[in-house]
Amino acid sequence: MDEKRIRGLMGLCVRAGQATFGEERCLKDLRSGQCGLLLLDAGISKSAEERYQGICEREGIPMKKLPEGWLEEATGRPGMAMAVRAGGFAEQMAGCL
Repeated sequence: MDEKRIRGLMGLCVRAGQATFGEERCLKDLRSGQCGLLLLDAGISKSAEERYQGICEREGIPMKKLPEGWLEEATGRPGMAMAVRAGGFAEQMAGCL
């Protein structure tokens, strides 16, 4: 895993408006098919992780768990989940993870 590249892509993704945060918005993107990759912080609760995992499996969306604190450090946004819109950023990040 190329930590520097992934963090850089996460920051670019946020600045480009291609990421959503917060449980409701992430779930909405997952269910609508707009999400191409879901990133979870390792500190997420087990119940929330299972909820996301079930939806990702049903929708065929890859889900990756990152070390604790990466999401906030790389994006400047608090939260335990980041939904990346389908497209180039999602593909590039999935390839690096």
